Parts: sequence; structure tokens; C-alpha cells
Amino acid sequence: MTPFAGRTILITGAASGIGLVTANHLADAGAARLILTDIDAAALARVRLRCTIDLLPGDVTDEAYWDASAPYLDGLDHVVVNAGVAGAGAIADLSLIEWRRILSVNLDGAFLTLRAALRAMTAHGRRGGSIVATASAAGLKPEPGVAAYGASKAALIHLVKVAAKEAAPHHIRVNAIAPAGVETPVWDAVPMFADRAAAIGRDAAFAELASMATPLGRYAKPHEIARQIA
Repeated sequence: MTPFAGRTILITGAASGIGLVTANHLADAGAARLILTDIDAAALARVRLRCTIDLLPGDVTDEAYWDASAPYLDGLDHVVVNAGVAGAGAIADLSLIEWRRILSVNLDGAFLTLRAALRAMTAHGRRGGSIVATASAAGLKPEPGVAAYGASKAALIHLVKVAAKEAAPHHIRVNAIAPAGVETPVWDAVPMFADRAAAIGRDAAFAELASMATPLGRYAKPHEIARQIA
């Protein structure tokens, strides 16, 4: 029997990067039904998987979106809290608008996802299941230029710890993973990377960053993170 046979799984940020690769991995591992969300409705509509899928395009920071989505979450077994945005900028140069944009998706969106998921997973006295949130090494170690992103992921890590204690009586495990550099489209929103990719190419830009930032001299691939989540 495949490890996720018969399971229903919610994945946020599922149209690209870690979310999309994780969706494919879980579908191949036997998931019966995947509930996929992303703000990019067009990209989400292009997703094709080897299982039943429900597409719920929308903004994870919108409370009304989650209220409307509640009926689709019935029977939920597992959740991947993955939707997120990146950004960079020194504290002295960072606008409040940019700070709030990053915190809104990475923290508010995660809170609303967790709240909706836990309500669904504990409805009618149900017990069991698991949740994995995509945090970041930036939430564990300070680096210049990532104040908003790092703060959002540090807060997410603590939110997950609280959620784990609250969910334990319901036999629901809640964990976070904290990847360092991963080759995903989220980097395209970081001006430093986008400028370098335009100058030397995307693969070369990733290689250059990795040579400076990681002991192995390479960034992770999304499929490696998907396996960790699974």
C-alpha cells in the first residue's frame, strides 16, 4: 500500500515551487484527494496530478476566503502550510508597506490556514492527522537584508510550536521544516537575485549564491524538500 492511500491533503502555495513539487510527490505516493490553493489562479488551473484534485484559487490572507473554503476541507487528513513570499531590504530602507506585505502572507496566511485546517481536522470529534509548515533557515539565523522575511519565518516557527501543543490532544502532529536556499520561483521576487539572473542567467545566479551561502556549494532542489515534507 502506498503511504498516503486514501488520504485527503491540503497544500497552500501549490501552483509552483515547493508546493507544486510536493503535490506531485504526494499524488504519486497514493493520495486520494489533494486540495490545492494559490493566489495565481491561472497557474493553479494548469496543475495536472494522478489523483482527484480540488482547486481553490485565492488569497490565504483573506479570512473570507477561508470561511468560503471550509466545506471543501471536510475529511482533511494532512496539511502543507506552504504559501509564502520573499523580499529583501535593510531595516533602515524597508517600507512599512513591504514589511506588512511579507508578514501578511507568511504569518497571517499561515495562521488562517492553520485555523481552518485544525477546525476541519477536529470537527465531529475526529482525531489524528498531521500538518507541516514551510518555515526557513532565515527564521533561525540572522542575516543582513532579510528582516521582514526572517521575522515572519521566526514567528511561524513559534506559531507551529504552539499549534503542536494545542493539537496534540487531538492526536494531530504539527511540525515545521526550515530549508535554507532552494531553487524556486520565489527568488525571482528578490531584486538582487533577479538582477543577477538577468546578467548571468538563472542557473549561474543560483550557483553563485550557493557558493557563498552553503557548505555544499549548492542550493536544494524542490523535490528534496518535498520528500522531507512527506
